Amino acid sequence: MYKGIYIALSGSVLKQDQIDIVSNNIANANTVGFKKERASFKEFLVSRISGAQDSDDGRAMSDLSGMKTDFGAGTHLKTGNPLDIALDGKGFLSIEGGRYTRKGNLRVGRDGFLVTQEGLKVLGSKGPIKLAAGQADIAPSGEVRVNGKPVDTLKIVDFANQGELRELEGGYYTASLPPIRSNAVVSPGHLEASNVDVVKEMVQMITTLREFETYQKAIQMFDDAAARVNNDMAKV
Repeated sequence: MYKGIYIALSGSVLKQDQIDIVSNNIANANTVGFKKERASFKEFLVSRISGAQDSDDGRAMSDLSGMKTDFGAGTHLKTGNPLDIALDGKGFLSIEGGRYTRKGNLRVGRDGFLVTQEGLKVLGSKGPIKLAAGQADIAPSGEVRVNGKPVDTLKIVDFANQGELRELEGGYYTASLPPIRSNAVVSPGHLEASNVDVVKEMVQMITTLREFETYQKAIQMFDDAAARVNNDMAKV
């Protein structure tokens, strides 16, 4: 009976984690370059908790196996800003500090470097991209120009296994594996929207909430049954 409570509790905890993940996806639906996340689950036999020999009763608890980022492309939104870019294809902008991102809302920093909205320097083939005074823009080839003259080229890279990327705050990623060449094409004057489908996420939220409530009812049922057993035993 108590094992039944633990099984239902493990499911309830996982559904709470899933609610948090879906909530975060919805909250970032309008964040430039945001990639939605999904949770994967695993199960293990209850008997393994105590180290006992596995039984054949089929009772298993659930556990969070890991988080997976969906790197599917988002819609390109036209802005007309010469320093806004979207990547068409697989790839990431290289940012100082071993960071990578799909956020292309770039700007010129106070020190004249091309930076992200958070002030991190964007890397080119020669390192951080320093811009002279004048009108800066970015070509489809990734070439950064000032008054029409080339300054550097954006360092756009990809990874053999994007699943190895580790997410950081603010839409940035880091990797333990070396980057490889990317064939992504730059779309100047555009930004990549998040790949979150709000309607689908809301449906997922409703479904998950109902499953969470079901687990809560199961826990209450086991608890009531245990109370009745204890009360009946006390009368014997």
